[in-house]
Amino acid sequence: MPYPLLETISSPDDLRKLTPEQLQPLAEELRGFLLEAVSKTGGHLSSNLGTVELTIALHYVFETPHDRLVWDVGHQTYGHKILTGRRNEMARLRMKDGISGFPRRSESEYDTFGVGHSSTSISAALGMAVAARNKGEERRVVAIIGDGAMSAGQAFEALNNGGVIDANLLVILNDNDMSISPPVGALNKYLARLLSGRAFNAAHRAAERVLAKMPTVLEFANRVEEHVKGFISPGTLFEEMGFNYIGPIDGHDLEALIPTLQNLRGLKGPQFLHVVTRKGQGYKLAEDDPVLYHGPGKFNPAEGIKKAGGGKPTYTQVFGDWLCDMARADSRLIGITPAMREGSGLVRFAEEFPDRYFDVGIAEQHALTFAAGLACEGMKPVVAIYSTFLQRAYDQLIHDVVLQNLPVVFAIDRGGLVGADGATHNGAFDLSYLTCLPGMVVMTPSDENECRQMLTTAFHIAGPAAVRYPRGSGPGATVATTLDPLPVGKGELRRSGKRVAILAFGAMLEPALEAGETLDATVANMRFVKPMDAELVKSLALDHDLLVSIEENTVIGGAGAEVARCLENLGLKTPLLRLGLPDHFIDHGDVALWMAELELDADGIVTQIRRFNS
Repeated sequence: MPYPLLETISSPDDLRKLTPEQLQPLAEELRGFLLEAVSKTGGHLSSNLGTVELTIALHYVFETPHDRLVWDVGHQTYGHKILTGRRNEMARLRMKDGISGFPRRSESEYDTFGVGHSSTSISAALGMAVAARNKGEERRVVAIIGDGAMSAGQAFEALNNGGVIDANLLVILNDNDMSISPPVGALNKYLARLLSGRAFNAAHRAAERVLAKMPTVLEFANRVEEHVKGFISPGTLFEEMGFNYIGPIDGHDLEALIPTLQNLRGLKGPQFLHVVTRKGQGYKLAEDDPVLYHGPGKFNPAEGIKKAGGGKPTYTQVFGDWLCDMARADSRLIGITPAMREGSGLVRFAEEFPDRYFDVGIAEQHALTFAAGLACEGMKPVVAIYSTFLQRAYDQLIHDVVLQNLPVVFAIDRGGLVGADGATHNGAFDLSYLTCLPGMVVMTPSDENECRQMLTTAFHIAGPAAVRYPRGSGPGATVATTLDPLPVGKGELRRSGKRVAILAFGAMLEPALEAGETLDATVANMRFVKPMDAELVKSLALDHDLLVSIEENTVIGGAGAEVARCLENLGLKTPLLRLGLPDHFIDHGDVALWMAELELDADGIVTQIRRFNS
């Protein structure tokens, strides 16, 4: 379909040449273009449809890129990318060598801060605002944060600090909780414009100067103001933290957004604007089911997403089924997720065991210490968490769980490369940061049934244990309905060969077996990264000329390092070739393409072994 206005926008400078009357038609075109583009490539949809007007208003009012926009998480920035010169590149969104689905400093000067994880925007924006102040630069800095991201401690740490610093910072809370929609109306729109206006703020400061000479009257006036603003808006908390709170206003109403932002741009000090938006705005199917349309693959916008049925279960589904089965078998089980109920496979568990299900919000640190507290009292907490999200709670993992040897199970999803989400979401480091912890048991399933067995094993261990599995489906193994554990620290021989022995960890077993056929090599499914099966390593080392460890984790640390440590402890000098992810971040793109380029598919493993032996 044609986009006559949008096609004239190559940068925000072009946007700012439009009349206010042209902005709503532009919003309609931008929303249509977003839907068309994402339906062809896949990507985040609901959140981007919900920020169309806000994105236009921000670039229309602020002198970007001189003024800084700092987006939180970043999965609501497709409109931002389109308006900042990347419209034609949307056809290769999140593909190898295409543009990222998140803001990246190396991609555009308009992407002021690289993001992918939640709740960092206010801290980064505060740093930029202080830098501008100290350098004497007249610029505005805006942090745009979602209501979900406000559940993380870092956001409040930044607010607590930002409210007492003399810097020109505007925090915009993009609130897309539909239960908050009713307060948005003419009264709130009027109050927002009034409270953000220079006249109101000038009068406010003048009154403070006069009343400062009468402390008793000043105290009374402050209390009255606090109670009045608390009555007409939910911003008392932010006011107490030192921010001037405005809102809530309709985030889809450009006639409300633009004058409010223009007023706020002229104010000094920490400001807080509360806008209410709707995920999926303008596309009925996404409005009705924003979760389904949060990050869809390719689909036909006219027909919507067809829910897949049958096929191989994903590792996430295997975990979800196991969790329900284990909960029925043991009443001590508690399921915990930091705001990833759907992504981590806890939907059915939440429905069947509501009293034992806890979504703690985007608060990974709290999730782990909460689990530790449960474990102290004899419960059996299971923390369902993505690999890269566990990084955010590393101190709690060490200090609160592992140091106290508490029986917490970590079901770690998205281990290894994840594809389109790229470097911010690749689980490239978990085997390294887990295996260095004393007493930590670390397991890597090679198929779906082994994943279920390992989860059961972890549940029965009297200390911290992690089961790390990849995104998507495995090889299609039949999953048992029983709850059978594996012997701790024991691998298995899967193929007998000559000269070369490949020690495969997790999902790397499949390509290792293919490579083993080509090379007539021995292949072992190691299962446990820690404790390592020392007997198996010893027998392989004594019977072969070369050992090859292979893992979908950074080659520095992790499984290969544990094999090397095992050989050293055994006093064996059999050569070891360690294969894994390289010492640099891997971009977004199809996993199979990346594995081939990194020589971690079957052909690549053969090539690397032959190269080593040549």
